[in-house]
Amino acid sequence: MARVKQAGKIHIPYNFKPRPYQLPILEALDDGCKRAVAVWHRRSGKDKVFINHTVKSMYKRKGAYYYIFPTYKQAKKVIWNGMDRGGFKFMDHFPKPLRKRVDNTEMFVEMTNGSTFQLVGSDNIDSLMGANPVGCVFSEWSLQSPAAWDYLRPILAENDGWAAFIYTPRGKNHGWTTLDVARSFPKVWYSEVLTVENTGAIKEEVLAQERLEIIKKNGNDALYLQEYMCDFDIPIEGAYYAEQLLAAEREGRISGVPYDPNTAVHTAWDLGIDDSMSIWFFQSVGREIHFIDYYENSGEGITFYVKILKEKPYVYGTHYAPHDIMVRELSTGKTRYETAKKLGILFDVGAKIGIEDGIDTGRAMLNRCWFDENKCEKGLSALRSYRKEWDEDHQVFKPRPVHDWASHGADAFRTFAVGFKEEIVRQSSVVNEVIIDPYD
Repeated sequence: MARVKQAGKIHIPYNFKPRPYQLPILEALDDGCKRAVAVWHRRSGKDKVFINHTVKSMYKRKGAYYYIFPTYKQAKKVIWNGMDRGGFKFMDHFPKPLRKRVDNTEMFVEMTNGSTFQLVGSDNIDSLMGANPVGCVFSEWSLQSPAAWDYLRPILAENDGWAAFIYTPRGKNHGWTTLDVARSFPKVWYSEVLTVENTGAIKEEVLAQERLEIIKKNGNDALYLQEYMCDFDIPIEGAYYAEQLLAAEREGRISGVPYDPNTAVHTAWDLGIDDSMSIWFFQSVGREIHFIDYYENSGEGITFYVKILKEKPYVYGTHYAPHDIMVRELSTGKTRYETAKKLGILFDVGAKIGIEDGIDTGRAMLNRCWFDENKCEKGLSALRSYRKEWDEDHQVFKPRPVHDWASHGADAFRTFAVGFKEEIVRQSSVVNEVIIDPYD
């Protein structure tokens, strides 16, 4: 009689044993928590933990799962081709006997039970259009576009899916806001901040050497405090407007800024084509400039944004646009300036100046600016995240900004700075005509 070979047992998580400090968040998720925030220090094992939680979830509930990084390139480097410090590949936590199909180009895995896993970059969130995930991990969330969560939130709410946000701080941008929301709703969210002092994951002598090297390189230990002590008060390294926004916070200029119906509302635009389009709404009150609102969207034409303006209760003054509004579109043969004019919006077109000069103008103007912290939340997050590009080969910053999600709000602010400064110069150069009247 032939012997029947018994199938082997495969335990999930596979080749993974969590460290003690990693257990609480995993236990919370196992107990049914649907929203989790892990602000953990560098080298704490964030991605290893959440790759394994994702694999486990794929066999607890059949569905689509996404692991999202700021960019596709980063997702490929860190997870698809990456490994832990012991040389174990992250993707090997997906047991090979349970893989039905693997697509290296799409960084996609289908498991034998029908669940799917895919790595994506939030710089191309449109690739998720039509997707219906039941679980998502946002890795390096503080560097991602907040629009990614705006898109996926209602989907996960509708299908009772879960989402986890894992990151180290990058200033008080949307990463800080997400943590603040989580702390405000502890019955819905699980959240924790773990520093090296909380975890003990890195030896003290190694930390001391790391801190010393950072101080020698940068002249201070700010990067150490950000990366290892999870300090949200440290701005993103290379951020253009960090100093000015910190001053605005200290001086209470980021708070509640109400709309004054007796004062005209001006707008400043960044005009994307395939990218997002951003609009700042502000009022000039004496020497102060009050930013009362911010709007951003993508994939729409100028007609859509004019409609948005008209739906708001504001009485408008000047609409500031960058010089590229005068470029003719191939589809219509008309400029967006002409299209907007027909719709009742007449733009003041700013001068064409260099990006660095425009940024310097923005820095100079910021000491006069007040921001409504709620209505301008996304715009402020963009300004806080707008930073210089890092040259990995030469270990220096390049003389140009990173072009990512933060560029749109920052470019619209630059439109304001350049255009409003020109207006100030025009007004100051007006020579009053003196008329001598005869005595009555």
